[in-house]
Amino acid sequence: MRYKTVGLIGKPSHSASYTSLNILVEELASRECNILIEQRIRDSIDDKSLVVCSMQEIAEQADLAIVVGGDGYMLGAARVLAGFSIDVIGVNRGNLGFLTDINPEGISRQLAHIFADELHREERFLLEAQVHSNNELQSTHVAVNEIVLHHSKVAHMMEFELHIGDDFVFSQRSDGMIIATPTGSTAYSLSGGGPILVPHLDAVTLVPMFPHALSSRPIVVDANSEIRLKISDKNSDNVQISCDSHVVISLAPGDVVTIKKSPNYLSLVHPPEYSYFNVLRTKLNWGSRLF
Repeated sequence: MRYKTVGLIGKPSHSASYTSLNILVEELASRECNILIEQRIRDSIDDKSLVVCSMQEIAEQADLAIVVGGDGYMLGAARVLAGFSIDVIGVNRGNLGFLTDINPEGISRQLAHIFADELHREERFLLEAQVHSNNELQSTHVAVNEIVLHHSKVAHMMEFELHIGDDFVFSQRSDGMIIATPTGSTAYSLSGGGPILVPHLDAVTLVPMFPHALSSRPIVVDANSEIRLKISDKNSDNVQISCDSHVVISLAPGDVVTIKKSPNYLSLVHPPEYSYFNVLRTKLNWGSRLF
């Protein structure tokens, strides 16, 4: 059996997640798996004999992590699990569920396929943001979906420069910029008018947010490019970057944010019937087949 140790991660104090988590415990126990429970859901598990771990410990010890919840919980887990030798799969207990694609009503059947190695496996890359102030590195953060430069106040413009590699691209007055991976291209970037990038593309999309120029359009660039955002000294108010809307870092005028591909990858596992375009049709309500 490929998966001997399985970690369970989920949304605490959530009735639907509670049901799925305890079904998973029964299914995994029937397969004689070593089960690790992430510490925030210990009260949601009926079997109190199971080992309780931190997310980091699950990443280090488990072969498979099952995340129960919505895409937000998957994103939070993914930033920790990425870079470890662990596969990750999600049970959708949220809304859209682009990343959590096991149907709660079909857990037993779909797990049977997963444990029979009848599955789709893919690696999703992450982005890394480094904040520099006065030419000194201040902090480093990672994102699965997107890194967003934005104002700390709603509907306030800022000024910044965009550089890609050694090339100056433009200076801009806008509400900010979204830099999204293919995974994140169906999230905030999509609502901002950005393109959908299929997951296997080695590319990122740069989407200006309400730019003060009608000619400003999204740009798709090689994911191996180094992207630099230079915050103008003219900005009198506080601006920020956020990673997956979870981690928020304040920036000062003159700061530089360097964004590049992270060396860590997320190993996602899908049931055998998984199809990316079927996910798009279902989640985005695209038209069905004519013939």
